[in-house]
Amino acid sequence: MEFEINRLAGYFLIATPQMPDPRFAQKVIYMCSHDPDEGAMGVVLNHPVAEVTLAALYESMNMPTPGIALPTLFLGGPVELEAVFILHSSDYRSSQFIEITKDIRMSRDPQILQDIACNRGPLKYRFFLGYAGWAAGQLEHELAHEGWLTLPADFEDIFDDSPEKMWEKITSKHGIDMSLFGEITGNA
Repeated sequence: MEFEINRLAGYFLIATPQMPDPRFAQKVIYMCSHDPDEGAMGVVLNHPVAEVTLAALYESMNMPTPGIALPTLFLGGPVELEAVFILHSSDYRSSQFIEITKDIRMSRDPQILQDIACNRGPLKYRFFLGYAGWAAGQLEHELAHEGWLTLPADFEDIFDDSPEKMWEKITSKHGIDMSLFGEITGNA
């Protein structure tokens, strides 16, 4: 299966029942970049981290904790767990970002934290510790072995407030019954 450069950027990867890596069982990944010759990068949207809070993140950076309700922090994947990545709506302009689609950007700019605290941040955002990464050809191999489904990502699904139901919600939205997946693909 061949892919155009960045073909999957802006798409969901949905783990199938054939996913061999238990860390990704029933996970939904939003793809940030994809180049078959360079590798791929995405963030897991449905793995909240209860033991680390955004308030603790603000404190660790010696920044005042905002007087607003802070969203949940997510485990973006097993790569660079000490790094914070911010997926946000494109209404916010920072000096350092990757444009994934016209509506979604990814940044590591700490200025976003200050702007959120001052109510000048993006309308929609989600914070991640780490990311999911693939070496050149690795993701294509996993796709060929039906470990993932690729589906178009909708803006409202990316920032959905119920991550615990995201896998089921997105597959149902696209008319996919994962319990039948092995039968449909011939891998029962």
